Formats: sequence, C-alpha cells, structure tokens
Amino acid sequence: MPVPGPGYSITVRVEAPPSASAAGDLASAIGRAGGVITAFDVVESHTDRIVVDITCNALSADHANDITDRLGELPGVKVRKISDRTFLVHLGGKIEVSSRVALANRDDLSRAYTPGVARVCTAIAENPEDARRLTIKRNSVAVVTDGSAVLGLGNIGPEAALPVMEGKAALFKKFSGVNAWPVCLDTQDTEEIIRAVELIAPVYGGINLEDIAAPRCFEIEARLRDKLNIPVFHDDQHGTAIVVLGALRNALRVVGKDIEDARIVVCGVGAAGSAIIRLLQHKKPADIIAVDIDGIVHGARGDEDENLRSIAAGTNADGRTGTLSDAVNGADVFIGVSAPNLLRADDVASMNDDAIVFALANPDPEIDPLEAQQHAKVVATGRSDYPNQINNVLAFPGFFRGLLDAHAHEITDDMMIAASNAIADVVDGEERVNPSFIVPSVFDTAVAPAVAEAVRKAAIAGRTEQPSAGGSSMPWSMAEDLDY
Repeated sequence: MPVPGPGYSITVRVEAPPSASAAGDLASAIGRAGGVITAFDVVESHTDRIVVDITCNALSADHANDITDRLGELPGVKVRKISDRTFLVHLGGKIEVSSRVALANRDDLSRAYTPGVARVCTAIAENPEDARRLTIKRNSVAVVTDGSAVLGLGNIGPEAALPVMEGKAALFKKFSGVNAWPVCLDTQDTEEIIRAVELIAPVYGGINLEDIAAPRCFEIEARLRDKLNIPVFHDDQHGTAIVVLGALRNALRVVGKDIEDARIVVCGVGAAGSAIIRLLQHKKPADIIAVDIDGIVHGARGDEDENLRSIAAGTNADGRTGTLSDAVNGADVFIGVSAPNLLRADDVASMNDDAIVFALANPDPEIDPLEAQQHAKVVATGRSDYPNQINNVLAFPGFFRGLLDAHAHEITDDMMIAASNAIADVVDGEERVNPSFIVPSVFDTAVAPAVAEAVRKAAIAGRTEQPSAGGSSMPWSMAEDLDY
C-alpha cells in the first residue's frame, strides 16, 4: 500500500500546554491519523504555552487536513498555521535566468553588448552555424507543451502545465547542466503548434516535446523533425522507451532469459506504449502483444487510427484476440503505461515462471507492487517509494547533453538504444544487478554523463553531413567548441 510521502508534506504550527506530555500527545495524534513525522521543532516557549512546528508526510491533501483536524481536537491545542511544503517550493517559480559573464564596468558592457556584440552578430549572419558556438543555442532546450496530457491530470491547459515544465527545466540543469526553458503554448491546434515551434527554433539547440496528447503528438514530432535542423525529442514517448529498454535488459538478466525468447505484453498504446513497442522491435523479441482499452490489438479489429494500424501490423504474430488477461496468460514480461488497477494478481500468476512486471502508471500503477511480487520475480513501477523506479530523468538530461555536445541535427534509433545500454550498464557494469536493483537511482551522478557520452558517440558515428566549405567565420583561435 502507498505510504505517506514528501509530495504531501505539511508543516503545522500549533500552540500547546507546556506539560511534560505535550510533545508525546502531539506525536501520538499524528501517528493515529496515519501521518509520518519528519521534524519536530519548539519555536517558542512560555510559562503558559509552547509553540511547536511539526512537519509530517501525508497520503493526500485530504489526509493532511485530517491530520490537522486531529491536532486541533487535543485539549488545549490550537492550530495557528498550516504550510503546504510543496506549494512553498513553487512560490515564484522554480527556475531563473542568470548571466554567465561579468557586467561590472563599461569595458564589460562594450564586449557583452554594444558595440562589441555587433561583430558577433555579423559572424553569425555570415555563417549561421556559429550560433551553436557563440550563443545560448549551444546549450539550450525548449520544453514545449500544449497542456493537453499533463502527468495523470489530463487536459489542464498551458498555465496549469507550467509547474511541470519548470520542474523539467530544473532537472535539465541539475543533472546535465543544460539550460532549458518552458514554452507553454496556448493552442492545441496541430498546425499552430508546429508553426510556433518553427518560429522559436533559432534560439534553441533542441526541442523537448512534453505532455502533448496522442495521436496529435505523433504528427507534431514527425513534422518538426522534417522541418527543423535541430533534434526534436518527445520525452513521453522516447524518454520512457529508453529507460524501459535499459531496465528490461537488466531484468531479463536477473531471470536468465533472452529477449529473443520472451513474449512481451505492452498495456497502453498511447505515446509511451507506442514508442516502447517500436524500440523493443529492434531487439527482436519472440512476440509483442499490444493491449488498449478495447483489448488486444490485432489487424482484424479494423482500427481507423493510423498508429494502431501500424502497431497491429508489427505485433501479435499469432493473431491473438481477447482481453488483457488473455494477453498476459503465458507471457514473460508485462509493461504497463496505461491506468491504475487493470492487472490482477491472478493475471500475474498466469504468466510464465520468473515473470517480469513493469507497472508504470502514475501515481497509481496497474497493479499494487506488493501483489505483483507474490508471483513475479522482478517488479518495477514509476513511483519513488518502491524499488526499481522507471523514471525518464534517467534518460532525457544526459540524452540532450550528448545531442548538444555532438551538435546533432537529428535523433536516431541508434542513439536511443545507446542511451538505454548506458543506463543499464551503470548497474550491470558493476555487477550489482538483482531483482530489486535493475536501474540506477535518479540521483546516481554516473548516469547522465554515461548517457551523454553514449549519445555523443552514436551521433558522431551516424553523421553523414560534411562541414560546409566555408568553415567558421570566427577568428581561428576561437572556432573550437566551447565548454559549458
């Protein structure tokens, strides 16, 4: 069952009688309400009262209110103030712009701005590729959304999507030093989104599409890749697929199976599920069975959606039909990127011995991990409170770091496979892999550099474009790549 976590952490300031039992009474009340205390600080002490700040984790906003009510019911206790620590983190936003150069005097201003900046503008006008070396384009990514598929919240619009995009930008900076900026578009029209991204593209070295609903996201990504000379990456698709493929490599090693012999069920055929299937196909598993809200995907269903028709043509070699339960019967691997509580313990029991279950729906997975563990050898979720967290942050910071370092113009499947292998190797390479440790921690500092280097090498190896005959218009001593 879920446990109280920091996502619903509150700090409650209370007045209490100055008795010897006051602290114990407060702590007991929170414990009875199911909260978990993480800090207890006496901030004021008087002859007639004490004032205490109690910080605790809850399960939900309603649970936090219940904890507070329990405190207020104690004799002589008064709740002064309640602070939601998550909202406090977001006050004023989570990111900012800072200058990389000193602007302390007239000389600094003359070089960073006018008149000196005109020389740099002229150099870029003569050779636009120099923008990658002489501007923020060298180290910048646009995090673009229309707010139509935000986390598990659905179509909540661009303003409500902004906290997520800010968080994404903060992760880029934290894990790979990439400057990312939220671009939340007030439109859900495919043509307007494509045109808007085209118009802002000169500023950025890459585009990270985020939380755009399927099937619109497929067309937007494909057309932007054709139109732009910078990489376009839909993290909900490809970031998820990269981490899943890396985790699956290690999970199969734990259970002693080869992917070529494995039958894999993918539940959910939206952005993430479709990308997982397509990346898995490079590894040639015995079969992949796709399942959506209407059951097993197969060619005879007559789906009108082009993505579903494509999935049906490349999966389900035996032409299976039926429900999710029918699909997982005799399967080796279940990968869920769908909705909560779709998979039953009996379903997992019907899978082959040493089954692998990736229940990745967030915040509530397709099956309770504890139930899945009764029958599966390896279980992973998207949650941070269980082992084996499949999280996109293992992929996208290092992936873009590698793209930017290679001055890449496009993204290939070879780059994504290289990234997934790098993630797996952080665990497997040190012989630490076991049923509870198939992917590294999101805070493992080895991950982003490993992914970046793998992507950089794959980008260089796959490059077919030759440098322009004119070369750089910068002074020769400055034409070398700049470090960030």
